[in-house]
Amino acid sequence: MVAIKEQFEVSAKMRTWSLALMALGAIAIIAGFIHWGTSSDQHQKDIFWATLMYNSIFFMLICNASMFFVCATTLAMGGWQTSFRRVPEAISTMVPVFGLIAFAVLMYIVWGMGSHTNIYPWLNVQGLKDEGNHEVLKKLGFLNPYFFFVWTVLAIGLWSLLGWRMRKLSDEADDAALKNEEVGKSFIWRNTVTASLFIVWFALTVGSTVPWLWLMSIDANWYSTMYSWYTFASSFVSGMSLIALWVIYLKNKGYLEYTNEEHLHDLGKFMFAFSIFWTYLWFSQYMLIWYGNISEETVYFLNRVKGVYKGIFFLNLIINFVCPILILMKRSTKRNYTMVTFMAVLILFGHWIDFYQMVMGSVRKEDASLSWLDFGVAAFFVGTMIFFVGKALAKKPLIPKYHPFLKESVIHHT
Repeated sequence: MVAIKEQFEVSAKMRTWSLALMALGAIAIIAGFIHWGTSSDQHQKDIFWATLMYNSIFFMLICNASMFFVCATTLAMGGWQTSFRRVPEAISTMVPVFGLIAFAVLMYIVWGMGSHTNIYPWLNVQGLKDEGNHEVLKKLGFLNPYFFFVWTVLAIGLWSLLGWRMRKLSDEADDAALKNEEVGKSFIWRNTVTASLFIVWFALTVGSTVPWLWLMSIDANWYSTMYSWYTFASSFVSGMSLIALWVIYLKNKGYLEYTNEEHLHDLGKFMFAFSIFWTYLWFSQYMLIWYGNISEETVYFLNRVKGVYKGIFFLNLIINFVCPILILMKRSTKRNYTMVTFMAVLILFGHWIDFYQMVMGSVRKEDASLSWLDFGVAAFFVGTMIFFVGKALAKKPLIPKYHPFLKESVIHHT
């Protein structure tokens, strides 16, 4: 009988690739800073910092989506994900890391660049008064550096803290077993309470305030009641794709013996379902403005539907809706490791582009082409993620064999 491989070991190849991507990304960031960040042209500086901003926010949110998945399935008493639970837990360890980077970038834009930047026009209060822009002036109780700072600290801080608490609770089952203690109702109750707190805070931040502050306020005259849910859908389906990629990688390396095509099928269902949900929001956000003939709301879509971003705007629809609905609709495709890998990579790339146009479509309106800086910064975040997630996976057994719901996951059938 072959022994189950419980302990993940970071391979030399994985370490080399992660460090190479980090180095390549660091070189691109330094070169970008020299080329754009030190320019006397404020617009060039805005492009550099906006590139760092959308990348750091995107990668932080998709890693945070992993903890949302853990907490949501915990509240639903869904034991099916227990066999690979350590994967989303490891991915969520990146939230403090990427959160710190995003926080530094956002704080520099708001406090370091201040009214000189055009990324957040609401920072230039005098300019708004001179223009007679009363619509934005009325929002300054919400759109101001102090409110921005407080909510950014609270959002990233509590995501990190509650995520850490959920991971610590996950380890307690193993610790209790080593002490010959029973893992029962108390364990489930504490998991449920912590997961509830995370979900509530997640709803108050990702589901409302954070996308408004970090992203939607770049176009301060424009607002959408669906914007936060649109951001959530984009980050969550990307997060599920990221989990699927790690699960498939570990399966190919001989790990996660209790995880099979039944579990992959359910991950594929999430990828399919939330691709449809994202498309519903993509269409509804635009359709309601068109149908209601709300002319003042067209400022956001004008440059994206008719301007230079038109190609990227509709490419989003092809990558993030047409491809998933045509490929992932079939049951057999969601059980095929190769096809799920292809779709996961495609979805991650598609929603990375989505975040690109959400930010750069308002900051750099004259040119929609992706530059070496965009890909270089993305490479840095990908390399960092591979390096630290690999280390997190190697710290403890991949299978939480003392978790009360493990049996349910082993016999899972869909």
